[in-house]
Amino acid sequence: MLTARPHLSNSRAALVLALLAFFAALCLVPGTLHAQQTPETLPLSQVRPGMQGYAYTIFAGDQIEKFDLEVIGVVDNFLGPKQSIILVQLKGPKVEHSGVVAGMSGSPVYLDGKLAGALSLKLGVFTKEPIAGVTPIQDVLNPPPSSTAEVPMQQFGVPSAASASAGLPSGATLEPIETPLVFSGFQPATLQQFASQIQGYGLVATQGGTTAPSPQDSHLVAGDMAGMVLVQGDASINSACTVTAVQADRVYLCGHPFLNLGDVQLPMARSRVVMTLSSDLSSTKIVNIAGSIGTITSDHLTAVTGKLGPPPAMIPLDLSLRTSAAEKKLHFEIVNHSKLTPLLVALTTFNGLTQNSVYGEGTTLHLTGEIRLQGHAPVQLENTFAPGDSLAPDGFPIAITMQNVFARLFSNSFEPAKVDGISLRVESTPGRKSFTIESAWLEKGEAAPGETLRVRVLLRPYRGTPRIEETSVRVPEQVSRGTNLRVLVSDGDLLNRASRGFAFAGAGGGPAGLDQLISLLNRERRNDRLYVGLFVPAPTLLWDDKELPNIPLSQINIVDGRPAPGSVQVLRESLASEASIPLGGPVSGVISLNLQIR
Repeated sequence: MLTARPHLSNSRAALVLALLAFFAALCLVPGTLHAQQTPETLPLSQVRPGMQGYAYTIFAGDQIEKFDLEVIGVVDNFLGPKQSIILVQLKGPKVEHSGVVAGMSGSPVYLDGKLAGALSLKLGVFTKEPIAGVTPIQDVLNPPPSSTAEVPMQQFGVPSAASASAGLPSGATLEPIETPLVFSGFQPATLQQFASQIQGYGLVATQGGTTAPSPQDSHLVAGDMAGMVLVQGDASINSACTVTAVQADRVYLCGHPFLNLGDVQLPMARSRVVMTLSSDLSSTKIVNIAGSIGTITSDHLTAVTGKLGPPPAMIPLDLSLRTSAAEKKLHFEIVNHSKLTPLLVALTTFNGLTQNSVYGEGTTLHLTGEIRLQGHAPVQLENTFAPGDSLAPDGFPIAITMQNVFARLFSNSFEPAKVDGISLRVESTPGRKSFTIESAWLEKGEAAPGETLRVRVLLRPYRGTPRIEETSVRVPEQVSRGTNLRVLVSDGDLLNRASRGFAFAGAGGGPAGLDQLISLLNRERRNDRLYVGLFVPAPTLLWDDKELPNIPLSQINIVDGRPAPGSVQVLRESLASEASIPLGGPVSGVISLNLQIR
C-alpha cells in the first residue's frame, strides 16, 4: 500500500528555510563550529595601504568579538631577512579604549574577507592610537623547518630599555605583544624574588586562576584563547594568547614566539577570559586556565603551534612542610624542559614553602629529599638553612639550592636528564640555629705515622654560649717522618673545594657522564656539619668523578697527556682522612693547622 508523503505547510517550510539559513550563517562566523576549516588566505603581495579589515579576539568570557582595522603599510624585512610585517591601526570603541592588549597576540586578521595574518606587535607604550603589527599568514602557517636542536631564546623588535639606551624615543618602536604569564596560587612576594629572571624571559606576570575542565575545551576556533602549561596542581603557571587558525588537529596561535624554544613538548590548555584590564601603560587580559587539550609542539619566530590530543607527561613535585604542631603536603606538576625547569622548580618550591599556612619566618629549615631520574640513581638532597640578617625570606636559599641542582642536571653535556619525580621534605624548627668556627687546636703539635690525634674546635652558636666539639683524625701509616701535614677545620663547602678543586665549581676535571655527575652531587658535603680533614703533601688526580690521591708524578704525566685536554685536574694535596660532627644548623668558617710527623 502506498502512502502519499505529506506536503509541508507554507509556515513550516519557512521555518525550515530560516533554520538552514541560520546554521549557514554560523559557518561564516569564527568561534561557532569546531569543524571550521581555515578560510582562504590573502598573500602578503596583495596587501595594500588603506585596506579595511577586521580581527577577532575575546575581551570577556567566551564571546569572540570583532573589531575593525585599517592597513597602514607593509614593513619589509622587519623581523629578519624576508620576514615582513603588516602595520595596521585598530578601530572601534573597545580597542581605542584599551589599546593593544597583552594576550591579544595571535588574533586572526582578515582583509577582503581573507585571513591575512596574526596580530603580533604593538607600538610602544602611552601611544595615542592603537597601532599594531601583523605577522603575515604564510609565516604563521609555515613556520621554520623543525629541528631536534633547541633554539636559543631571543626576542624580536626593540624592547623599551634597549630603545632608551639606543637614543630612540620611548614608545616609538614596535615590540612583541606581551604574552601574559598567569600565576594562580602565587603571591606577589614570590614573584618579586624572581622578577629579574621572569622579565629576562620577556614575559608579563599577571595573576589569574583556574576553572574546571570542560568537554568543550578542545573545541578551539580562531579567536579563542589557549596557551602553554608550565606548572599545574596546587598552584599553576600558564601562558595565554589568541588562536589564529585551526586546521584539523593543528592549532596556530600567538603570531610570535612564546620564548623561541624551537621544537618543544609542552602541555596546551584552554584559556578563558575573565575580563580585559585597560591601562595606559600596559593593558592585559585576566584569564582562567581550563583543561589540557593537547601539546605545544613548536615555538618559533612567527608562531606557536600545537596539536590537539593528549598532553605530554610532566614532572611531579611533592612538597611537605612539617613543624612541631602541624604538617602540610602539596603536589605540583612541572614541565620537563632544560631551559625552564630549573627556574620553575625554584619558583614552585619557594611559593609552596613560604605561602604555606604552617610556615613562619625566623625558623631553621632542614631540607631532605630526592630527584628521581630515569635509568639513573636518584640525586639525594640534604641541607639546613638558618634565618639571615637580610630582608630575603628564610625559604629563599632552599629555592636557589633546587635551581642550582637542576641547572647542573639539565646543562650536562652527556644526555638529557629525564626526571621521574621530585620529593622534598622540610622540617621547621623555631629560632636561628647556626655556628661559626672561632678556633681549633690539636692535642699536640706532632705525631707518628699511624697515630690518631684528637682535634678540638671552639664553636660559637648564634647568640649562644661558645662550646667545644671534639673529634679525631688518623695519620696514614705510609707518611714519611719529617713531613708537614695540614689539618683543615672547616664547613662542608670549603672542604668540597679543597678536595675537588675546579671540578666542584663546575670547571675542568668534571664528570664524564650523567651517572658520574649524580655521584658528585651525592658526595658533596652537607652544610650543617663540622668537618676536619687531614691533607698530605702528595698530588691528587681528579679524573672524571674519581679522586685518586697519592698518584706518582710519572703516572700523572702519562694520564694527563691523553687526548682530552682539561679532563684531568691535579691538586697539590691529597685528603688522607676525614671526620665530621653533625650540628643541626649551618656551619661557617675555616681554621688551618700544621702537623709535624716525627
